[in-house]
Amino acid sequence: MANKLAQLLVIEPANELKFVGPFCTAVSSYMRLTNPTDHNILFKIKTTAPKKYCVRPNCGQLDPKSTIEITIILQPFIFDAAEKNKHKFMVQSMIMPDGDVSPEQLWKDVNPDDLMDSKLRCVFEQPVDNNQASSVVPLTATSTTANTQTASATPNKNESGVTSMDSQLAGNMNNEEEKLSDSSLVQEMKKLREAESALRHENLLLKEKLLRMRLDLESSKEQQMQSASSVSSGLGSSMSAGAGSSGAAAAAAAQYQNPYSPPQLATQQQIPIIYLAAAIAMAIFGLILGKFVL
Repeated sequence: MANKLAQLLVIEPANELKFVGPFCTAVSSYMRLTNPTDHNILFKIKTTAPKKYCVRPNCGQLDPKSTIEITIILQPFIFDAAEKNKHKFMVQSMIMPDGDVSPEQLWKDVNPDDLMDSKLRCVFEQPVDNNQASSVVPLTATSTTANTQTASATPNKNESGVTSMDSQLAGNMNNEEEKLSDSSLVQEMKKLREAESALRHENLLLKEKLLRMRLDLESSKEQQMQSASSVSSGLGSSMSAGAGSSGAAAAAAAQYQNPYSPPQLATQQQIPIIYLAAAIAMAIFGLILGKFVL
């Protein structure tokens, strides 16, 4: 069997990933990968319990002389001492060849002997409980040492009681802060909803006002058009009435004639007839006078 290639990446931490409880919530740990070479190196991170961990990023490419930080999140679970230190991680890496090559295809086609891998184990640590940290003092045969032990044990009990009371008070304070934060959030939500309803009501009022203004404008336009049409029709009727009255007056004037004044046609025709008669009379008188003279 061929020897495995030595890992070129510098991994921190090198052997263990520590996760400090309590594990009722998500717990994070960090890993740092450094590429000290002059080659581009592809890496991939695997674990024996993929459903319990979230790794970001779980694969990628490291440029020469570059570093990347990996975040490993342990999902909440019920801690079991029998499961302690059973989970493991493995960092696989390989040198990326030159040319336009897909990393996904490289991982599929790579020979396992060409991979560089490093293994790390997970270590779970529970926080130290103050109640369990008290030391046990051995008993002696003499009553003096027993009394001393009893007297020394009593403050420890009181101290543990004070510690538990402090933890209860801290928990109560946290609960009150959570309640206050929840009530403040509820009040803010109520204020936001009231402001939203007020804005909607104001928007409706503005829309109604705009609609009324449009209706008033249209009605005023219609009234102006009606008044303009009535004025034009009045002017037309008055003009026609005036024309009719003037025509009637002219006709009446033409028909009316003063009975005492001679008609104009007769007078105009009478004047040349008189001249003609006078001329004829003068001509006859001249002829008669010429006969007598001769």
